[in-house]
Amino acid sequence: MALTETFAKVKACAGDIHRVSDEKRNEILKAVADRLVKEQETILRANAEDLSRMDPANPLYDRLKLTPARIEGIASDMRQVADLPSPLGKILEDRTLENGLRLRKISVPFGVIGVVFEARPNVTADVFSLCFKSGNACVLKGGRDAESSNKAIIGVIHEVLSAFGIAPAVATLLPSTHEATGEMLEAVGYIDVCIPRGGRRLIDFVRNTAKIPVIETGAGVVNTYFDADGDLAMGAAIVCNAKTRRVSVCNALDCLIVHSSRLPELAGLCAPMAAKDVVIYADERAYKALEGRYPNLEHATEESFGTEFMAYKMALKTVDSLDEAIAHIGKFGSGHSECIITENEESARKFQSEVDAACVYVNAPTSFTDGAQFGLGAEIGISTQKLGPRGPMGLREMTTYKWLIDGQGQLRP
Repeated sequence: MALTETFAKVKACAGDIHRVSDEKRNEILKAVADRLVKEQETILRANAEDLSRMDPANPLYDRLKLTPARIEGIASDMRQVADLPSPLGKILEDRTLENGLRLRKISVPFGVIGVVFEARPNVTADVFSLCFKSGNACVLKGGRDAESSNKAIIGVIHEVLSAFGIAPAVATLLPSTHEATGEMLEAVGYIDVCIPRGGRRLIDFVRNTAKIPVIETGAGVVNTYFDADGDLAMGAAIVCNAKTRRVSVCNALDCLIVHSSRLPELAGLCAPMAAKDVVIYADERAYKALEGRYPNLEHATEESFGTEFMAYKMALKTVDSLDEAIAHIGKFGSGHSECIITENEESARKFQSEVDAACVYVNAPTSFTDGAQFGLGAEIGISTQKLGPRGPMGLREMTTYKWLIDGQGQLRP
């Protein structure tokens, strides 16, 4: 493999990070955060190069775009990570066996974490901060769409690392080629775990191709159910926020499910989205309830449900019961984030109990599915799998554990 030497260099540096004190790691992260803001003009110029190569109508355009406010947000997340307690060295279990052997289960870094991602340059900074804080080296493989932005951000990180006497290889950005992705996924013995961040095609490719362990972050096909007992004003605000806050992110709403008894109020529920020019693909009953009362109305097809739109578009499904809503989510959801809007406590608890997703909300928009919003600092991604981490993956999810066994000469019979 052409990149074997690169991977070996990262692996060799991984142990060095673990020996750096948490205090020094925090100091370095805050220095990187400050430097990102200071160098924002350089980063924004690089980002403008990337944006010039992408059609603004592309759903990924908003994910790719950086602004001074977004760079400040990236820096703020990095400072939050620095201020969080270290996830390392935590005693997860401590017990003594009858034979006198003492067993301790302790949190430790994975070693080297690889991340494959698409047009989201903030991932470069987020992954570095979480990996470095948790004692891991990282190998980053971004897409061509964000190549200039990623290089500018990793350049800032390397400058600060070098100034503190840390080998820049602890945060390595690979070439933005398909060949590099293939070599990364075959880096057995060098990369301990790989995490894909992107659309369904990328995630499926990584899962089906990798020879190294994978933590799957799923595409977000997100539903919200407006119950027979939902508050209309609250529901309208929640639905609009979930759909329009940032349409290109994985926690954005894709399908609104409405109890049939609330169809007379459907226009009011959807009114705030009309001001945002959201196109609604409605089933027959919902279409009749909105016809002439909502602009940008289209007939839904079977493909409308289960689609991650990443745009100002949304499906609308009518159901006759809570059970039917849960069944619809089970069929079309992706296990990411789901929500019920209801004043009925029994319905709320049933929904949370029976809906199979990483994050299940009652009376709050799915836009809160985010590592920073959960108090985790930045995030590596939102895991939709059940083996290992699930939901937003922050610092604690960037560690594994090992057993420490202390004896006094015991022998196994």
